[in-house]
Amino acid sequence: MKAAVLTRFGGPEALEVRDVPDPAPGAGQVLVRVTAAAMNNTDIWTREGAYGTAEDPDARAGWRGPIDFPRIQGGDIAGVVEAVGDGVDSSPIGRRVLVDPAFYDARNHPVGLLGSEADGGFAERVLVESSRVHDVSDSPLSDEELACLPVAYGTAMGMLERGGIGPGETVLITGASGGVGIALVQLARARGAHVIALTTEAKSDRVAAAGAAVTVDRHRPIGDAVHEHARGGLDAVLDVVGAPVLAEVLPHLRDGARWVIAGAIGGHTVPLDLRRLYLHNIAIIGSSMHTPHHFDLLVAEARHGTIRPPIAAAYDLADIHRAQQEFGTRRHVGKIVVRP
Repeated sequence: MKAAVLTRFGGPEALEVRDVPDPAPGAGQVLVRVTAAAMNNTDIWTREGAYGTAEDPDARAGWRGPIDFPRIQGGDIAGVVEAVGDGVDSSPIGRRVLVDPAFYDARNHPVGLLGSEADGGFAERVLVESSRVHDVSDSPLSDEELACLPVAYGTAMGMLERGGIGPGETVLITGASGGVGIALVQLARARGAHVIALTTEAKSDRVAAAGAAVTVDRHRPIGDAVHEHARGGLDAVLDVVGAPVLAEVLPHLRDGARWVIAGAIGGHTVPLDLRRLYLHNIAIIGSSMHTPHHFDLLVAEARHGTIRPPIAAAYDLADIHRAQQEFGTRRHVGKIVVRP
């Protein structure tokens, strides 16, 4: 079968599209024919060192642990079950499925990811544990739309659940045009939240179309914008940016508000006045991907077609280098999909 194989640490120059042996399911495994996969940040550059190096302290390789090569990347996978191994019910064969990409510890905290700690979906077929496959045969979403969900929308669902976001609440979403950001906009709006989205002027129309009630240019003073559009204060911040936002926005949170952080692309070290937290009962919540329960909630959304992920572009597997190049420009809104 054809697969995009990462041969060493690096970027597009380390990726080869080539023939690899056809996988066969072992005990407890399912063979999925990949119909669509989507691209994430970890599918562009893979650098040595789980949390970076002295030369590149912000870089991360895969998820948390070491990566073995060759490795097939791609944590976002939609497909059809072709075969099952010993001990697995054969009834899913021929069914359309969505694959949960996360590895969990004993407390259901995510500790790894398909495409990093194990081979992923940038291939014609992938082997996964039977517990990972979720039947979405009745979903109105296309295979390409389904493939957009696992990593970005799973992360967004984890943030919403951990932050307890509910109807009528006013939330600020940072990085709103990115994969997780646009997922947060859609899912928060579907819950009845009033969404203020931080983005660029060039992308504001597309973020508004996803469900943001207000879009704010990230180049203007953010505190002033929040004061203008959330006079009563914010109930929550759903943040994938980090440092630059915290100092400006923290004074505009209501008592009992929540700050949910799942990324630090803007910086990971922040000044913080602890009195603002304890005197106003504000919670800061770290959120890394999703739990099995969160993924079940996402699958339910997919089955009902509650949200339709925007697709920025689609490429054949043979053109994955072009897909990486477009992803790297950061001009897109929504997901870039790869079709084996």
